Amino acid sequence: MKLFAIVGTNADFSYNRILLKYIQKKFAEQADIEICELTDLPAFCEDDDLNNYPQLIEIEKKIAAADGVIISTPEYDHAIPAALKSLLEWMSYKVHPFAAKPVMVVGASYGTQGASRAQLQLRQILVCPEIDAYVLPGNEFLLGNTAQAFDKAGNLTEKIEEQKLENCFHDFVDYIQHFHK
Repeated sequence: MKLFAIVGTNADFSYNRILLKYIQKKFAEQADIEICELTDLPAFCEDDDLNNYPQLIEIEKKIAAADGVIISTPEYDHAIPAALKSLLEWMSYKVHPFAAKPVMVVGASYGTQGASRAQLQLRQILVCPEIDAYVLPGNEFLLGNTAQAFDKAGNLTEKIEEQKLENCFHDFVDYIQHFHK
């Protein structure tokens, strides 16, 4: 199974990047997971053309080719970061690689709510008619208190959180397989 994972921020340091690297390592036997960074992407402008940006064309192709997409978002001011919103705008204007694509939303934040508002907003954006992703229903992985959630090797320290992530990931694999029958 081929998955494409998007770090939902362009920050140099991100617990969401650490979370995706952990997912990539933990589930390596079940899926080939490629991680996409949002650094150095242009801000969306409808007057501009996606074809002017090879890195956006590459992301579009990788989303389209993947069996599923995982997006890990932090929460900035109760919302998703501007870099993630901009990418989603690029991927829904004249191109539609997310259409009918299974997507799992996860998030990590310093606070106790684990980017819950950002995840809700991201889910709403992903199901809009211009994007039309098939967001994994009923599964949320909300990792809070991230400064204590990982050890120095980037592994989750809480077995309960690890089990929640395993359940969510296995549900996502089942969800993807449902669409490939």
